[in-house]
Amino acid sequence: MFLYTTEYWYNPVFMLIAISGYITLSLAIITGIILNKVDYLDKIIKGTKEIKNGNINHKIEVKGKDTLAIFAQDINNLSEGLENAIDEKFRSERMKAELITNVSHDLKTPLTSIINYVDLIKKEENIEPEYLKDYINVLDNKSKRLKVLIEDLFEASKASSGNIELNIEKLDLNQLLRQSIGENEEKISKANLDLKVNLPKEQIYINCDGKRMYRVFENLLINISKYSLHNTRVYIDMKLEEEKAYISFKNISAYELNFEADEIIERFKRGDLARNTEGSGLGLAIARDLVELQGGDFDIQIDGDLFKVNVVFNKIDK
Repeated sequence: MFLYTTEYWYNPVFMLIAISGYITLSLAIITGIILNKVDYLDKIIKGTKEIKNGNINHKIEVKGKDTLAIFAQDINNLSEGLENAIDEKFRSERMKAELITNVSHDLKTPLTSIINYVDLIKKEENIEPEYLKDYINVLDNKSKRLKVLIEDLFEASKASSGNIELNIEKLDLNQLLRQSIGENEEKISKANLDLKVNLPKEQIYINCDGKRMYRVFENLLINISKYSLHNTRVYIDMKLEEEKAYISFKNISAYELNFEADEIIERFKRGDLARNTEGSGLGLAIARDLVELQGGDFDIQIDGDLFKVNVVFNKIDK
């Protein structure tokens, strides 16, 4: 068996060969790493060009955890953000088109009736008093309907733009809600709804505009009376958790809720069958904007035919 002696290891020729081999191996490894990085960088550049050319769904493979991998992930995040922005833009444009269509429809209906009845009165020379009275009643109802639509449109525009002067003061939210329920209880009763109210006994103070908060509660209660399934229960609850006041309004919808929770709050968004009911379809949008203008949170949850609105405000000391 051949053994290397100590003298052999310290032989200059052998040491030169060994060092050369080590350097060659190291260079080969470094070259491989560099080539691998260059190849990966090339893939990142190609992926970036794909996104630049319009393929925003393209994803770059993220390999490892080094700087290039982080760079690739950042580009993927950027393309996802761009994709979401484009989707939101299309959604906004679709909602805007629906708004124009629905506003036109809801304004056109009472206007058409008014025009038709005015023409009828003008054409008939000798109208019997009882018929004339009926015509006038129809004109009066349609005019009031048109007035409500225009007022709600005006209020919705102001609320969404924040162009509303608020009189913020410390008020008892519990008392405000009780008062609103009391003044709208008859509407709910006429709709054959069983109202279940669960409110705390103590006073709960928040900073708000009393007039605007009453409008919020009124809109939600009117929405319940119009769109709830008859002979069902309606639940209104308030609770305190971690210095916040939580109010929920729950009812069973009489109409198919064939849209997402975030869609129903868009201007004039109502179920197809519900479009035959009186109302502007702006109540929820106005309520949401007024709550948020006063520093509260407003959200809607839909579970089958269960419709739930949540309103949250920060509680303040008495």
